[in-house]
Formats: sequence, C-alpha cells, structure tokens
Amino acid sequence: MKRLRGAKLPFFVSVSIAFIAVALTTVAAAAQTRVGIGYALSPTSHYGVGAEAFAAAVAEATDGRYVVEQFPNSALGGEREMIEGAQIGSVDVLITSTGPVGNFVPETLITDIPFLFRDYDHARAVLDGPIGQEILARFPQHGLVALAWAENGFRNLTNSVHPVRAPADLSGLKLRTMQNDVHILAFETLGALPTPMAWPEVYTALQQGTVDGQENPIPVIVAANLADVQPYLSLTRHVYSPALFIMSKSVWDGLSETDQQAFVEAARIGAAAVREEVSRVEQSGVAALRGQGMDVVEGIDLAPFQEVLEPAYAQYAERFGDAAIARIRDYRP
Repeated sequence: MKRLRGAKLPFFVSVSIAFIAVALTTVAAAAQTRVGIGYALSPTSHYGVGAEAFAAAVAEATDGRYVVEQFPNSALGGEREMIEGAQIGSVDVLITSTGPVGNFVPETLITDIPFLFRDYDHARAVLDGPIGQEILARFPQHGLVALAWAENGFRNLTNSVHPVRAPADLSGLKLRTMQNDVHILAFETLGALPTPMAWPEVYTALQQGTVDGQENPIPVIVAANLADVQPYLSLTRHVYSPALFIMSKSVWDGLSETDQQAFVEAARIGAAAVREEVSRVEQSGVAALRGQGMDVVEGIDLAPFQEVLEPAYAQYAERFGDAAIARIRDYRP
C-alpha cells in the first residue's frame, strides 16, 4: 500500500501494522537462544577479551541464532563452582584456569608440574598439538566438553612480607593456592604453607592478612589490582597456567553437529584473543605494577627452586609416569 504524504492510515490498518511488527519481533526473539559464559575476572581482563571474541564469533557463525551473554567477576560462582554448574547443566560455558579442573578431569593435572614448559611457544605447541587434544578428549566422560585451550600465562609470586629470591624466602609464608594437589605439593616441598582458597575470597584475604601472598600470572595480578594489597612481586615463572573454554555436555548434546563445530571454532577464536591479550599484558604489566609501587624481583636463579623440588618431581613421576612428563618436556612440533 502506498502511503500519501501527510495522509493518515485508517485506525484498523495502523493497529494491524503494529500487531505484525510486535509479532515479528517476538518471533525473531524466540528464534534466538541465549548462552551464558561465566568467568572469574573482570570484563577488561584477558578472559573478558576472549569472551567478547567468542560471543562475536558465535553470533556470526550461527547467523544470530545464538546470543552469548557474559557473566564476569565470578557472577556465576568461583571457578570450581562454575565447573560443577557445567556438569549439572546450570552453567552453559565458562572460561577457567586449569587449576581446579584437575579435580574433575585428572588428566589435566600434568600441565601444572612446576618448570615443565620452557616458554610460551613450547606450551602453546604442546596444548594445540596431539598431547593437548588427547587431554581435551577426556572431558566428555566427566560431563564436560572442552572447546579450546586458552591461557593465563606463567605464574609468579606476590606477598606482603618480604621479597622472594630463593627457596628459603618461602619458608613459613602462607600462600593462597588453588585447590590443586600438584600445586600444593610443590609449595609444601618449597617450605611454604599453601592455603587453598576460591578466587572470589582472595583479595579480601590478602587485604586482611589471612594469607601472606598468592601466585598468578601477570595478567591476573594486573586485572585483580593486587598491587594494592601486595607490595612484593617475584618473577619466578614457576608454573605455566593454561586456561580452558568449557561447555556443559548437556548443552553440547542439544546442538546440531553444525552448531557444535561453530562453537568449537568460536572458542578457538576466543582462545587466540586471550593469548594475544596475555602477550600484550606480559610486555606492559610488570612496568605497570612497578609504577603502582610493587617491589619487583627479576633475574631469579631458578635452579635452586628446581633442586628443592626434586622430592616432588619423584612423586609426579610416580603419579603421571616419566614417559608422559618427558613427552611434554621434550616436545618439538
């Protein structure tokens, strides 16, 4: 119907058009499926960057049929709680460090052995290659689907007591760790007092002196504003910390094969964005933390730490097998 300039449509026509518009909007909204993605850090963190890239990739690959809604800052719980939620289907997707994942998929724990990875290139090649993909294949039997490997970076120590330059400096320090027995064994062997604690509780615990310190990669230390409560940073790079995009198996099973592949590819895009942001913050983060007043200890001789850890390495070998550890340590793409 052509509308004349200045002419008014009959009332019943106007009502009909309005009704059709509302109906079309309702149908379009009904055709969309909302998928939540939770993570423990802020929207401006490397996790937030990855979640944003993931959401955009999902929308593009599915022509807008799936809309990803972000839940940052532990809005869906700590990492362990989100993993549990994914198992029972109350959490759709999450980005998490591997620290608590080992409680659900034990095969991931091998990646937490101290000083196992040489550098970022080595770690990323291992996880993106056959070894990492074999680990991802273990998830479905535990009610989870691991979509892609991301990362946090190499972990470093912070504390409020004194600079850490040698293993003896760790003696008696009460350090927050994740609920991860590979990490706990390492810090016990080094003489510290590891204290497992969910991430949402950490800042307050550091602020109140419940624990003396913690260990995390530079991007996490920056994103969590730990310089406000931790005056000392030691660049020990003692453990490489992977991260994962994980989906609830119940959600995964409800997708078509085409949409499953779309979510996998979107997670890989998100993971690449996470890694790029980690690399960027690694370059600028230490200077920023120093500028915020942190006493930064660099150039630490790591050989004494590895020597003290020999009893722990013997236990890791017994648990995971010398061959499996060597396969990662000596991997060349």
